[in-house]
Amino acid sequence: MTKKTKLLRNLLNKTSLEFLLEAHNGISAKIAEEAGFEGIWASGLALSAQYGVRDNNEASWTQIVDMVEFMADATTIPILLDGDTGYGNFNNMRRLVKKLEQRGIAGVCIEDKLFPKTNSFIKGEKQALADVAEFSGKIAAGKDSQLDEDFCIIARVEAFIAGWDMKEALYRAESYRKAGADGVLIHSSLPNPSQILEFAQEWANRSPLVIVPTKYYSTPVEAYRKAEISMVIWANHMLRGSVHYMQQIASTIKTKKAVTDIEDDIATVNEVFRLQGADELAAAEKRYFNETAQETRAIVLAASRGDKFAELTENRPKAMLPINGKPLLSRLTDRFRKANVKKIFVVSGYKSQSINVPNINLVENLDFESNRELASLNLAQTHFNEDMIILYGDLLFRGYVLKGLLESKRELTVVVDSSKRSKEQEGDNDFAFCSVEDNRELWGQDVLLERIDTKPEHKGRDCSGRWVGMVRVHGTGRDWIETAIDELKSLSTFDNLDLGHLLNKIIDNGHPIRVIYIHGHWLNVNSLGDLEHARSFM
Repeated sequence: MTKKTKLLRNLLNKTSLEFLLEAHNGISAKIAEEAGFEGIWASGLALSAQYGVRDNNEASWTQIVDMVEFMADATTIPILLDGDTGYGNFNNMRRLVKKLEQRGIAGVCIEDKLFPKTNSFIKGEKQALADVAEFSGKIAAGKDSQLDEDFCIIARVEAFIAGWDMKEALYRAESYRKAGADGVLIHSSLPNPSQILEFAQEWANRSPLVIVPTKYYSTPVEAYRKAEISMVIWANHMLRGSVHYMQQIASTIKTKKAVTDIEDDIATVNEVFRLQGADELAAAEKRYFNETAQETRAIVLAASRGDKFAELTENRPKAMLPINGKPLLSRLTDRFRKANVKKIFVVSGYKSQSINVPNINLVENLDFESNRELASLNLAQTHFNEDMIILYGDLLFRGYVLKGLLESKRELTVVVDSSKRSKEQEGDNDFAFCSVEDNRELWGQDVLLERIDTKPEHKGRDCSGRWVGMVRVHGTGRDWIETAIDELKSLSTFDNLDLGHLLNKIIDNGHPIRVIYIHGHWLNVNSLGDLEHARSFM
């Protein structure tokens, strides 16, 4: 594997224009690499901001180095540290280079201002610059102390920022090049690239030239290519983007006192785990603990045409009806994959050949016209395991509903919507009767399912809500389901049974089924009215 220092040097010396993206911690660095960037700019502004302090050397150099070490550990691409002024004199610079090399950082950029520095865009023209000879000595000390010949030191020229002219900028850049700098970063606070392009012309490629177009960001990058600039740094956009969206999310949560409206639009906890390397840890645990973990599966029952949709389902099953341009089944599988449920089995029937959703496994029910959901589930038994979700294929729901099911470790768990206690439309007949009524306060309370019925009243009592057609199966819950199916198969009415009958049989066999209450936030698509509602729901 090529050294990170060599990778950075190669980027600097390429004849093509190269780009670095700012990152300020391990997770942002990993995101930058996954986006395709070949190098990272560890911005002084961003590193200070993520600590909540000013860009005035208020974060110590050891705190900065500690953070970039985490960034280096999280990535395989080179990191160029914004090293401010080198955190002191030539001796501080020597120690900085030593520590950066030890921690896998590919290079450092230092600027010719006085310590402690102030951000270039805060009263720039009033900032004093370092003595040229002293700063050149700092560069030379850094080069003399490095052990890796490819470690890069970039000299950042602040002459334009401080109000000096082209002559001074060129004089400083040339002095730093002669002192051993591997490249020059020329900075400008103008809203256009005039100073930068003029400098590039005068510099004439004496050494790699780096720019940071924070103020003149609208300039087409082709202008930089023509000027033979080596590298562009997008210096603070990851930080600014995260601040913007965190402010929006914080405001929304404070206003609504809930997270339901934002949960589906932000990264899942599983995505955070992925960026943290949870998969690698799980693989290591499997290797070193010698344990076999079950992969969560989904069994989707989607064999029906959907007779209420007339010509809309003439050439496709109900599960392939488009919701805002995307098939219902695709939205369902997307929801599973976002929850890290990747093994998905779909029991199809009507117009099975029209189902073209990627990365699913089809189980065909050839007798779909004469049987119902329980017969479809029976066909999928060969794909059962001890960790799965069974559900109807016409469902839409918010992400937290599935998350709550997946977090349950009870043998069987179902979701009941306590907001729906009456029959609202034709075909809605999964009324749930539970051991405890929902009070919308005790999340995770120990509630058991007592019966699924086709009417909202049962034995003189009102229902507790509507059963959402989803079942979470864990551990021996699989055995309970398989036993109940085998017993029901002996009935002449088996082909007319659905999942509600299965749940009732399991209860009759003496097994508990846990209930998780919700209050709305789901929809089953049974009619044209439901289809219209689904478009606004999504």
